[in-house]
Amino acid sequence: MPKLNDFVFNIRSIIPLDNHQIHLPSNEDIQGTLIVFTNHQVISCVDYFSNKKNGYCHIYTYPYTMIHYENLTNNFSGGLFKCVQTVKLFDERPFEHTFFMRIAQSFPFLKYLTVSNWQPQNDKQRQKSNDDNQDFSIIEYPNLITLHLLHIHDDYAEQFLLDTKTYLPNDIHLVVDYDLLQRVTHNFTRDATRINYSKVKDLEFHDQVDLSKYV
Repeated sequence: MPKLNDFVFNIRSIIPLDNHQIHLPSNEDIQGTLIVFTNHQVISCVDYFSNKKNGYCHIYTYPYTMIHYENLTNNFSGGLFKCVQTVKLFDERPFEHTFFMRIAQSFPFLKYLTVSNWQPQNDKQRQKSNDDNQDFSIIEYPNLITLHLLHIHDDYAEQFLLDTKTYLPNDIHLVVDYDLLQRVTHNFTRDATRINYSKVKDLEFHDQVDLSKYV
């Protein structure tokens, strides 16, 4: 393609892991193969998930022009992604409060966010036990309208529902597990979750709820 002047790409691949695999490519290995692309900065991110027994490789040109960014992990290198409206977060390592600060800063036009992570937050252990704790800056998501909290530890529901951690200026569509929501809001009586929970105008449960036990 001798007349090709510009090449913009967004490539994802899954790397199966097995006991016989000796060498796994690193970010440095991948970057070394991309030196021929000079028109754009090329970002690479490699993650290995021992529980799922696979690796995940994401390579893309920057500035990023897609409207979605999937399987974003703690290895996210940051940057400014003005085109992105949909982000899906996943990792086998905990997402800390500072990580969510980077997400809000990097995706200023974020509308649809999915969080999947079973690991409890470590920085929560350094916080005071009361809901009035102000150890961290409050994170604002100015354009967020849909929040999917799927397959998560309770800490991530608190991350978004506690008004000491997150400010939600818009009404949102929330997808969450009912029992988890009940725990985090202390059966919908917890003062620190009242403000953000009042922003939930469309509530969807991704589990089956037996309403008979609440009658």
